[in-house]
Amino acid sequence: MFPVNLSEVSEFRLLGFSEVSNLHPLLFVVFFSLYILTLMANTVIALIINGDNTLHTPMYFFLSQLSFLDICYLSVIVPKILENLIVGTIGISKEGCATQMFFFLFFGVAECFLLAAMSFDRYVAICYPLHYTIIMNSRVYKSLVAGIYICGTVVGLMHTITTFSLPFCGLAINHFFCEIQPLLELLCGNTSPNEIQVIMLAVPVIVSPFLLIIYSYIRIIVTILKTSSAESQQKAFSTCSSHLLVVTLFYGTASFMYLRPKSSYSASVDKLLSLSYTVVTPLLNPLIYSLRNEEMKGALRKRWRKIICVKIKWTISTVSGDFIGIFHCICSVKRASK
Repeated sequence: MFPVNLSEVSEFRLLGFSEVSNLHPLLFVVFFSLYILTLMANTVIALIINGDNTLHTPMYFFLSQLSFLDICYLSVIVPKILENLIVGTIGISKEGCATQMFFFLFFGVAECFLLAAMSFDRYVAICYPLHYTIIMNSRVYKSLVAGIYICGTVVGLMHTITTFSLPFCGLAINHFFCEIQPLLELLCGNTSPNEIQVIMLAVPVIVSPFLLIIYSYIRIIVTILKTSSAESQQKAFSTCSSHLLVVTLFYGTASFMYLRPKSSYSASVDKLLSLSYTVVTPLLNPLIYSLRNEEMKGALRKRWRKIICVKIKWTISTVSGDFIGIFHCICSVKRASK
């Protein structure tokens, strides 16, 4: 059958994981569990950073932004995956598909640049410690974050407007969300200009931040080798290797998706790759960047002790019928916070 021009299409069909329909119940449990776990981890990190004055520094400001981006990034994708696993092939309006594509690109591009900003922050802190407060003042790091969101908006709008202004010759998206590559498969006629546009935008968005991260970590490692003890070097190398692992996973899979022509597109492979940076990376980020951090763990333990203290004293005061326990607890919490 010849393809029909569907430029007036009002709805697409997301095929999702239709090729493994027998595994849908298992996949639903796995994705739902990962989703809840990731939301909880990133929410806890954001709340702890915002609630602890000792963590109001550029590094933790970036970490709180990373947690926010991961929550939003994941929430753009996973609800549709869960719906697909329950219902099977699902419909999504053209407007809904365009909206999902825009926010996916917006949060994804913002995270690319945010990871680079975080590595630059560590580079300045370790290589130029005496000038750190001057270089990374509040105006600078807040401007960096504002620029990150502006870049995400521009890239998201460019890709979304360009893609959805063209005629489609198909309705079935062989993916679990509206991503660029499977949508290019549905466009009518020659899509080479669109492929070139995707690649040309992907180079500064993916490659440039990745090179900045690599350069920053090389300088960090060189500085650590010159100045630190063997124990400190081992600890620093462990942290750097963990960060680089997450960065490589995120940028590597994204590069493979967007720095290649449509002719090499494989639906099954690309679904697996998409899962790595849409589901796995947001789960790893809080574990690697935050929960392995000693200051972060200290703030978490302090907050947990406060909660336990309040609960115990409240229970005691309720049972005894007086509020002496609460008074002592409030005093101890104030002393702990000083």
